Amino acid sequence: MDCLKKAIQEISYLKKDEEFLIKDLFKGYEWNRLGIGERRTLGSLFLNEVRHGQLKNNIKIVEKNSANQQLYIKI
Repeated sequence: MDCLKKAIQEISYLKKDEEFLIKDLFKGYEWNRLGIGERRTLGSLFLNEVRHGQLKNNIKIVEKNSANQQLYIKI
């Protein structure tokens, strides 16, 4: 999925200890062009990368926000 690759690349622009949502890794119009199904799939794939993949040593899972969106922090 190209969106997952883009999200992973954008992490390099975040500062250490910076909290973010997946949608923060995209420009507003890019995120808005994704369908709800694509966003959910991207969220699942990204979470899997954080738990078991190449991001597990760089990103920490934080609690969900009031909108039930998963928060992450760069470590």
